[in-house]
Amino acid sequence: MFGWYREAPRKTRRVFWTVFGGWVMDAADAQVFQYLIPLLIMSLGITLTEAGSIASASYFAAAIGGWLGGWLCDRYGRARILIVTILWFSVFSFLSGFAQNYEQMLVIRVLHGIGFGAEWAVGAVLLGEMINPRHRGKALGAVQSGAPIGSGIAALMAGPVAASFDPDIGWRIAFWAGLAPALLIFFIRKGSDDSQIFKDTHAKLKAENRSVGLGAIFNRKVVWITLLASMLSLGVQGAAYSVANYLTSFMTVERGLTQTVAGLLVLVNSAGGFFGCIANSYISDVMGRRTVFRLFGFGFLIMASIYLFGPWGGNLWFLVPIGMIYGFFQFGMYASFGPYFTELFPTEIRGSGQAFAYNSGRAGAALFILAVPITAQFMPLSAAMATMGIVGIACALIPTLILPETVGRALSPGQEPVTDRSDA
Repeated sequence: MFGWYREAPRKTRRVFWTVFGGWVMDAADAQVFQYLIPLLIMSLGITLTEAGSIASASYFAAAIGGWLGGWLCDRYGRARILIVTILWFSVFSFLSGFAQNYEQMLVIRVLHGIGFGAEWAVGAVLLGEMINPRHRGKALGAVQSGAPIGSGIAALMAGPVAASFDPDIGWRIAFWAGLAPALLIFFIRKGSDDSQIFKDTHAKLKAENRSVGLGAIFNRKVVWITLLASMLSLGVQGAAYSVANYLTSFMTVERGLTQTVAGLLVLVNSAGGFFGCIANSYISDVMGRRTVFRLFGFGFLIMASIYLFGPWGGNLWFLVPIGMIYGFFQFGMYASFGPYFTELFPTEIRGSGQAFAYNSGRAGAALFILAVPITAQFMPLSAAMATMGIVGIACALIPTLILPETVGRALSPGQEPVTDRSDA
């Protein structure tokens, strides 16, 4: 099952674990805010809409940070920029624990978003360029499985851990723990960990006196790839965030559960998500990237509807197994972003293209996040969550009908150059 890992060189394995650890803590830092919303409302005196606006602003910032980080990793190296992004989002996650009001939390989470928006794409590009093409889906899918683990850590920090302290200090401790990912930078060796493909491409650009600007991803040769990949990202993330970001609020308000139990249920969902990512990664390498997005998208819609509208109230005998299956599809949808976007974009703009597509989807998903509490003013919270989830999946399916299939595609330094002798 893990033959791809055994045949990988030692350097690739070390990069794998570094990127995996980064994604675990990236997801934990991003999700802990969502899971802490009920406590933040009480402690900071903010409304659900204001909490949603903070999350939305953070995701908008992630789009800018991701695009910039992707361009910088194309220009200065994957490993070097990965160090910067990990340090950045770790520090601002820590500082979130010191916020005293809505305005301070808004500013800190926007700055935090800049770093975590860049980290995902830079790590995916770094590993995606190093792994055997036959196993790219498996390797990056395994890395993506760090996201549900991170979500589980966030659920523990926002649930049992935060509940063990005074309400005004518990959520702060959950944020302070976000400084831990900074330790990962000691496992990255800057330029020596960059892939040979990147080094060859960088040398080729230098020899030809060509440079790649921020706008290169909108060159006529790749602009439709950029836009359609962004739309796919928007649909998947918009659907997932519409449901996941308000699950603890849904559990406490409509299911009548405590904050601690709601957090544990989210942890159960995350456990299912781990297996969803692994399953996706193997299906993707066999059936193709587009097919797996469709399968998991439909699975998400079905299970989210059952989870939100099932007539079992707060009965854990039903919520636990159904939540695991729901989490399988929710997190599993993400597992093919890394390999698919790595294969779609040429080497010289892979960081920029991948980061922009994924994070522009993240930013657009912020509108879905903000739309849920607004829509919930006219219908139950569960109905508002489901409505935006349906819109998101519909948006995601369209690009899978247009974008090319790329499974198994080999990468090369000269793959489809998109720049001329001036900045694109």
